[in-house]
Amino acid sequence: MRPAVIAATGLYTPPDSVSNAELVEAFNTYVANFNAANKARIEAGEIEPLQPSSSEFIEKASGIKSRYVVAKPGIVDPDVMRPIIPERSNDELSILAEMAVTAAEQAIERWGKPRERIGAVLCACSNMQRAYPAMAIEVQNALGLGGFAFDMNVACSSATFGLKTAADFVGGGSVDAVLMVNPEICSGHLNFRDRDSHFIFGDVATAAIVERADDAQGGWSILGTKLKTQFSNNIRNNAGFLNRAWPEGRDKADKLFVQQGRKVFKEVVPLVSEMIIEHAREIGIDPHGLKRMWLHQANINMNEIIGRKVLGRDPTRDENVIILDDYANTSSAGSIIAFHKHQDDMAQGDLGLICSFGAGYSAGTVFVQKR
Repeated sequence: MRPAVIAATGLYTPPDSVSNAELVEAFNTYVANFNAANKARIEAGEIEPLQPSSSEFIEKASGIKSRYVVAKPGIVDPDVMRPIIPERSNDELSILAEMAVTAAEQAIERWGKPRERIGAVLCACSNMQRAYPAMAIEVQNALGLGGFAFDMNVACSSATFGLKTAADFVGGGSVDAVLMVNPEICSGHLNFRDRDSHFIFGDVATAAIVERADDAQGGWSILGTKLKTQFSNNIRNNAGFLNRAWPEGRDKADKLFVQQGRKVFKEVVPLVSEMIIEHAREIGIDPHGLKRMWLHQANINMNEIIGRKVLGRDPTRDENVIILDDYANTSSAGSIIAFHKHQDDMAQGDLGLICSFGAGYSAGTVFVQKR
């Protein structure tokens, strides 16, 4: 197997940001209106009143302070509470592809090599806007690339699964370079009327180029990749093309993001911590010697516990990068945002870990070393 390198990354951040305060104002207005409209039923004990949210609750529960979104007005309107994204014609570039192309162009520019050397495109993300044609093929076409392209979805773990797939293609000699994109409009599947989750997600797109090591200048050597899945219903979204087959269920809450947060926390933290330590041992790395971890950005409390278990002590913010305070949970893109924004200060020989985890359950670890 030929060694592979993460040669360059790119990031597209939407222009609009929504603060916790703005989100809470819209949510609490909705709650007050709902409770007033249903006062008789609430007093009769038929339904429970909705409870308001607060910025303090959100930050304590998650570490999130704000999030970027592609369509802000509808989200902060208590009468709408969802993004309003006009449909595009089939002759126009789709919005997810547009975001992915912007991130990819930045990665290609940072790479500094002819794009014709890219032989494959992977679109690895949670939130595909359609069943087909594949988003990856649309991105490939928009960028003027040859080779082949396909989509893959392992929820929030999609990027690490994509990095391993890219490294395997390069290592096996199928191609010399792979472009992976992770466009996520998470606000489209979020229930902004659910107190426990209305604050979780944001929108973004990331990109990474993986190429054969003997062609690379600088970048990050991929020392080892490992994937793991374990079925769980604790994070779920039942939206899909079969919904029209049972129309009475189209508006059920499970057609948006739902999770049993406490169960997820309790089960995922040890699963991921043990996987990281085991993988490090398998490839001869002392996890205590990691200079930086770029973990999935879902919850600051999860990341702090995982960091403590892996390093054997409380990690510093330089060692355990947190970007979810500004970006919130961006599903597959979170660990790549962290890697993209917090790698330039690393020295040659430094060891790092890109790790993501999420629905499935699924988890992926990618150990890297600065060249």
